[in-house]
Amino acid sequence: MAGTSEGSTLVLGPSKIGSGTYLASDVIVGYPGRSKLLKLLTQGQVTLQSLDQVSAGATIGKRCVLRSGTVIYEDVEIADNVETGHGVLVREGSRVGAGSRIGSGSQLDGTVTVDENANIQSQVYLPHRTAVGRDVFIAPRVCVTNDPYPPSKRLTGVTIKDRAVIGGNATLLAGITIGEGAIVGAGAVVTKAVEPETVVIGVPARLHMTRRTYDEKRGAWEAAEP
Repeated sequence: MAGTSEGSTLVLGPSKIGSGTYLASDVIVGYPGRSKLLKLLTQGQVTLQSLDQVSAGATIGKRCVLRSGTVIYEDVEIADNVETGHGVLVREGSRVGAGSRIGSGSQLDGTVTVDENANIQSQVYLPHRTAVGRDVFIAPRVCVTNDPYPPSKRLTGVTIKDRAVIGGNATLLAGITIGEGAIVGAGAVVTKAVEPETVVIGVPARLHMTRRTYDEKRGAWEAAEP
């Protein structure tokens, strides 16, 4: 372990921690997946030693900051300069690109991919098969889904392309794609694909303006600040 840690940090299996990385108290890295845990429970062998032995480990890059309560499962790869808030959960198979941030209370709940420099705010839920592009901004309490007919055994993920912006409390239904540079307004319920460089709002979400118009309005708003 090349990084530094404090308090009751737990690093399991052959996990790798990059230089300059900081693990706060109560961080767990390399937690075994559900099937392994259930097997240990069946055998009556759930101990710190057994968890360490069955874990495949996780990989944390250089100069990362994992704040208290963050749990990183096994078979997770986190690139350099990634930050997590408090109480973040990243499940097995997930990949997080360099420079991305994941806010407090957010969950990557399954195999989730996050590209470089994504900004995922607090209490965001990203389920299995979600794909987030680079430079994406996801505001607090966004809920992404992956099951068109819950509960079913056939899941289909949501894709959020590069530079997209998802407003607070928006809900994205299973299987849709948010196009590159698109914006989803706060509280919107998105039921179908969103075209690149457009802005959608409402329930269900509908076209409101182009990204160019949005950027012009934002520029005027910022310029008018006292």
